[in-house]
Amino acid sequence: MTTSRIQGFYNLPIEERVKKLAEAAGLTTDELAALHESGLSVGQADHMVENAVGTLSLPLGIGLNFVVDGREILVPMAIEEPSVIAGASFMAKLARAGGGFFTTVSAPEMIGQMQVLDLADVHSARLALLEKRAELLAEADEIDPLLKKFGGGARDLEVRVIADSPIGPFLVVHLIYDVRDAMGANAVNTACERLAPQVEAITGGRVHLRILSNLADRRLARARCTIPVQELAFGDFSGERVRDGIIEAWAFAAADPYRAATHNKGIMNGVDAVVIATGNDWRAIEAGAHAYAARSGRYTSLSTWGKDAAGNLTGTLEVPLAVGIVGGATKVHPTAKAALKLMGVRTAAELASVIVSVGLAQNLAALRALATEGIQRGHMSLHARQVAIAAGATGEQIERLAAQLVAEKTIRIDRAEEILKSWEK
Repeated sequence: MTTSRIQGFYNLPIEERVKKLAEAAGLTTDELAALHESGLSVGQADHMVENAVGTLSLPLGIGLNFVVDGREILVPMAIEEPSVIAGASFMAKLARAGGGFFTTVSAPEMIGQMQVLDLADVHSARLALLEKRAELLAEADEIDPLLKKFGGGARDLEVRVIADSPIGPFLVVHLIYDVRDAMGANAVNTACERLAPQVEAITGGRVHLRILSNLADRRLARARCTIPVQELAFGDFSGERVRDGIIEAWAFAAADPYRAATHNKGIMNGVDAVVIATGNDWRAIEAGAHAYAARSGRYTSLSTWGKDAAGNLTGTLEVPLAVGIVGGATKVHPTAKAALKLMGVRTAAELASVIVSVGLAQNLAALRALATEGIQRGHMSLHARQVAIAAGATGEQIERLAAQLVAEKTIRIDRAEEILKSWEK
C-alpha cells in the first residue's frame, strides 16, 4: 500500500470502494469477502458464544488519510454512529500537513491481582511476600513456555495494603506480566491461579479473588500531532479562531467532569470503532480508559490541546490500550483477521499506535465542530439518511428525502413520513 489518501472514496459506489481497498491493501478474495460480504457465519458464532442464534452486523467503514509514525494506514472502523469516520478521516487529513501522528507505546505489561484475606498482620505478610519475590516470579515465569519463548512472562511483584475497607485490612498482590502480542487476560488469570497456593503458604492467609485488572496503566499508548494553524481555517473562521476555540473547549473538559465524560466519549468513538473491527475487547478498553481518566481522584480529559511557539495547534492523547493480535476473536473472527491484514500491523504495539491516533483524530473532529458550527450540523446531515430509511424511504428516495430534511433543518421521523406521504399523493 502506498497511500491512505484515496480521492473521492466517499462518492464511489460500494463495489468501487471495495475494489480500491483491495488494490491498496493487497487483500485476497477471502479477506475481501470477510470485510464486504460474509463476515462471521452462524456456525462460527456458535463456537464463540453460548446459546448462539445468529449474528449482529455493524457498518464497517474505512478511516482515510492516516499517517502514523510515517506509515500510511487504512483504518477499519466498525460503528453505527454517523459522522465519526468522516470526522476522523478529515482530521487525519489536516494532521498530514504536520507530519501525521507520532506515537509511543509502553511494554505490554498487564496486572494480575490476588486478594489475600484472613491475615493476622497485613504488614508482616506484605514483607514476607516481598522476601519471596524472586521465588514467586520464577514460578510464574514457567507457567507459559510459549509466551516466555517470545520474550514475555513475569516482570515484577508488588504488594499493597488495603487498610480501609468494609471487611477490614487485607493485601492485594500485583503480578506484573508481559503478555507480548496478546490482550493477556487468559495468561494473567492462569498465572494468578497458579501462584495462589504459594501466596497462601507464605502469608498464612486466604487468596480470594485472582484476576486481571482492566486498569492497564502500565500498558499505555500515546499519540501527538501538530496541525498547522492555516489548515484549520474554513469559511468565515480563521485558523487562529478555530485553534483558540478548540483549546477553550478542551479546557472545559479538563476542568469539569460532566463535560469530560462527553469529551472522552468522543475519543472512545474512534478508539472503540477500531477495537471492535479487530475483534478486541472494547469493554475492557472502555473501563481502563475511564478509570485512567480519574486516576488523580478527579475525572478529567484524556487528551490535551495547546499551541506551539509558531502558533500551530498541538494535541496529545494518552490511554491504556490492552489490545492483541493473537488469540481470542482476533484469530477466530474472519472480519477481524481481514481488518488486521488491511492495516498491515505486525505487533500489538503497532495496533495500539493506530488506535490511539484515531482516538486523537476523533477528539479533534468533535472539538472543531463544537468550537465552530456546533456539533449538530455535520452529524445531523449524515443522520438524515438514517431517519429517511426509518421513515420508509427506499432506493433513490433515501438521498432525496435526506437532502430535503437537511434543507428544512427538521431532521425528524414524523416530518420524513409526511414528506413521503406527500410524494405518494
